[in-house]
Amino acid sequence: MSEKNKLSLSVQYADPRLQESITRPKIRRWVQAALFAPAELAIRFVDAEEGQQLNHAYRGKDYATNVLTFAYNDGEDIADDEPTRADIILCTDVLQREADEQKKSVEEHTAHLIVHGVLHAQGYDHEDDEEAAEMEGLETEILAGLGIADPYAEA
Repeated sequence: MSEKNKLSLSVQYADPRLQESITRPKIRRWVQAALFAPAELAIRFVDAEEGQQLNHAYRGKDYATNVLTFAYNDGEDIADDEPTRADIILCTDVLQREADEQKKSVEEHTAHLIVHGVLHAQGYDHEDDEEAAEMEGLETEILAGLGIADPYAEA
């Protein structure tokens, strides 16, 4: 593993429903594909109740969302060899519902959300059209490298 992509990864299944299908090796592969620097990350799967509590407490939004990224050194100037540190929370209920609505597999949708969260952890955002286009382009390219179709293409 190159120093650039050095990864310390914790995977937590507070909601164990996807533990058998969305395995740690798959998650590590998806995270590595989206890393541009060393990182210390925790990926946590939660149910709708915990997802809603976190979204409400930290974003002031009273509903569960698909992915939340808590980037702990966001906005800081960090050395090239210093790791990005973040917790990435995935809400199983929301991601399963979205996968069904978008006619995608849960695995492909989870990979997309993890790539999305890892990019957020590294400072990417989608607050305006230009940022959104850059981030979506990166997501599409990374996912293509993993053999996953463009998540933004019309079904």
